[in-house]
Amino acid sequence: MMGPGWYLRRLSRMGPAEVAGRARHAVVQRQWRSALPTPPDWPSHPRFTATLPAGVLGKVSGEAVKRLLATADELMAGRAEYFGVERTDFEAPDWFLDPKTGRRAPSDVYAFDVPYRSEDTVGDIKQIWEPSRHQHLTVLAAAYALTGSSAYAARAAEHLRSWWAANPPLRGPHWVSGIELGIRLLSWVWTRRLLDGWPGAAELFEQNPDFQLQLWHHQNWLATLRSHGSSANNHVIAEDAGLLAAACAFGWFPESAGWRAAAMRSLDVQLGRNTFPSGLNAELASEYHGLVLELGLAAAIEADAAGTPVPASTWDVLLRMTDTLASIVDNRLRPPRQGDADDGFGLIVDGASTDRWASLLGSGEALFGRLDWWPPTPGDDVRTPLLASLVSRTPRASGVRPGRRPAHLRDAGMTILRSGPLWVRCDGGPHGFLSIAAHAHADALSLEVRHDGVDVLADPGTFCYHGEPQWRSYFRSTLGHNTLELAGRDQSISGGPFLWTRHAVTKVLEVHTPESGPARWSAAHDGYAPAVHRRTVELDGDVLKIVDEVLGERSPGAARLAFHFGPSVTVMLDGTTARLRWTAAPDGADSFAGEGRSAGSPVVRGGRAADSAAAEGRTSSLTGGGNKPGSAAAGGRAGSQAADPLVGRVSGSLAGVVRTAVMELPAGLSWTVHRGAAEPPLGWYSAGFGRKEPATTLVGSGSPGHLTTLLRFS
Repeated sequence: MMGPGWYLRRLSRMGPAEVAGRARHAVVQRQWRSALPTPPDWPSHPRFTATLPAGVLGKVSGEAVKRLLATADELMAGRAEYFGVERTDFEAPDWFLDPKTGRRAPSDVYAFDVPYRSEDTVGDIKQIWEPSRHQHLTVLAAAYALTGSSAYAARAAEHLRSWWAANPPLRGPHWVSGIELGIRLLSWVWTRRLLDGWPGAAELFEQNPDFQLQLWHHQNWLATLRSHGSSANNHVIAEDAGLLAAACAFGWFPESAGWRAAAMRSLDVQLGRNTFPSGLNAELASEYHGLVLELGLAAAIEADAAGTPVPASTWDVLLRMTDTLASIVDNRLRPPRQGDADDGFGLIVDGASTDRWASLLGSGEALFGRLDWWPPTPGDDVRTPLLASLVSRTPRASGVRPGRRPAHLRDAGMTILRSGPLWVRCDGGPHGFLSIAAHAHADALSLEVRHDGVDVLADPGTFCYHGEPQWRSYFRSTLGHNTLELAGRDQSISGGPFLWTRHAVTKVLEVHTPESGPARWSAAHDGYAPAVHRRTVELDGDVLKIVDEVLGERSPGAARLAFHFGPSVTVMLDGTTARLRWTAAPDGADSFAGEGRSAGSPVVRGGRAADSAAAEGRTSSLTGGGNKPGSAAAGGRAGSQAADPLVGRVSGSLAGVVRTAVMELPAGLSWTVHRGAAEPPLGWYSAGFGRKEPATTLVGSGSPGHLTTLLRFS
């Protein structure tokens, strides 16, 4: 639970209008506690008409169907995985159970009394909420639509009836957060659409009083308690998208027309506010770019199919987001790993092994057309032909599309340097979005470096939100990124797990990104004022040069320069020379399978919890894993591990080419090696939410000055 100090810090980030709005919401919640709002009479013979056009299912590729059915069959066997925890109870799931802690959230408590932030009371709320987004039901419904097998439809119906019975309006944890209600509504729209033709579809939905009650209360909640102010980030997009889609597909209430109009207006405004003019999501959290784009496309297409006018400005934002996604991915179609990531998806109708980012680009190509500089995409997902079939006309977008691949997104401060298989992301942007910067990390001037899609210098990721504050702090910290820490503190000041009270200000000083030849980037930030950290990066062929300078008259304190390596990379440290080695994927294969990239990753096949105690403590005998940072065993001095100086491990298939690089580290710092340390955390990589694994981190400690690092790829 949050203490009084957090509430005061949170209040300090609100303006008067937001405070007044939250007061109004509190009044509504108090009224609902004593008397639920009363839904209107249900129409006597509602009809569902938002069906797929005839013949569209035949356009789905055989490979896409195969991947979908593999995931659907795992669900039918009762197996699903959420955030690294495998569940085997999915034939008849307990909607309130957190399988990670074994705790069960209270189900018969007024929703706004549920202490959902307290893991000690309710368990990990993400583990409880995620199955109730009902995105596994859209997978089952898609399997029915593509095979005609009624078993998939019957299982989806069982889960819906079970959930509706267990979750009466405004009771329990599933009525607390608007983003959950919005995504759930979108799932219901697509579940009904994909079950069309199944004999029990009408009885399950439009002829079912339980569904009628749930549908109205979901929409009324979203229309009444929409997120606003400093919380108007991806949450409000999900709320608007769900309300709009449901009011279009299930437009049977007297309020439906008003809900449609209000949700469309709000979605148009909020998409604009949540997106830089360059097209990048303003939260500067790469996965949320994907979430918002998925939600925006699904909602706009739903409105268009229902004949609700979609403003040109909405299509324009979605087009810019799509082009920007195409511009920032590496040559394996992986986007950056910037900021928070929680494996959130807007709409899932594909199998777990379908590439999420390729699917999004495929949908963008079908809707807007591809540009010559776009990377090639497979174009074999389920979602793209279904979405495209619902659009009544070619989306109108008035913006001018870039004639060449953008390398520098000025407003977002993101720069991508490229040279052959090398991809380098340089971070010179704002510290997150809105006054709380909820999903930002203290990562100013940090880098990501990939070679043919393999993380060489990696952003370690996110791992968790609630319940494990030490890990939340580490994965958001300055030391937890490829940048420079001064005086043992973060560049920006945290006030809570989704709250920053002081934001470092970053300014890009120079960008030179020619189509061929050396590229250069330079930026600085004031997070350690009066000292200034300035970083310059040059990429010339297969050589990357990084220069860090601390400017100012007063000493800012001791420095720690961190370099975090991807889990595929082994590191041999000899003095100030680090030799790197990894195995590249064979041509045509994914370079790193554990990246959380699939279009259906909230429900994946097989596997086990990647963050089990065994995995967490399992370190090579070569690493001294789990030692305190700076200890002799964890250190990387020449001769400290005489048996074998390699630190790290190679993961994945060995059926590829071994790649190497040499890193010359600043001689003015004292270098140590860390891997899988827990007290305090250091040397970890999180491929997806709820999952972490040991990875090698080099830390150079000493006095700041002119620090030069060279990374040469061979």
